[in-house]
Amino acid sequence: MIFDLRGEPEMDTVTGILYSMVDGNYKRLKSIVANMSQEEIDYKGPDQKCNSTAQLLKHLAYVDLTWVYRIKDEVMPLALEEKYGPILDENNQLPQLKGISLDVLLNDYDDVISMIKSLCYQLTDKQLNQLVDYKNGNEATIKWGIWHIADHNRYHQAHITQLRKWFSQS
Repeated sequence: MIFDLRGEPEMDTVTGILYSMVDGNYKRLKSIVANMSQEEIDYKGPDQKCNSTAQLLKHLAYVDLTWVYRIKDEVMPLALEEKYGPILDENNQLPQLKGISLDVLLNDYDDVISMIKSLCYQLTDKQLNQLVDYKNGNEATIKWGIWHIADHNRYHQAHITQLRKWFSQS
């Protein structure tokens, strides 16, 4: 196997490199969570105070979906907001989840990754420098947003890996 940051055919060069980071990290995430039992997906750490893998997967899908609509400069449709959101509950925590299968979580996330791929086919390298609203009144380039999707996914992979370690020791 050869690892590279080669983009998809017909994607602009830099856009393709950024998309390959998203795709590579998503594939790695899927390998990390492969074959998890429902009990392990819902496990919240030894003190039951951590976010579960289910919560983290849903969170990642929602944040990535938010970036899709941010980059498109469109409001996320209410149906998608209801399916994937909210980002936080009334206690400012990731919403509680229990009993949602890995297949459902990954199928939903697959749909978001497909949207990112489709969006990247439409973007030119020149458009990557455009600014989009981020949060708290800040702005970000589209280039940074796509990089952030990949980086954020990798960040939570570490949490899921730690949850798996704890679960195997319990």
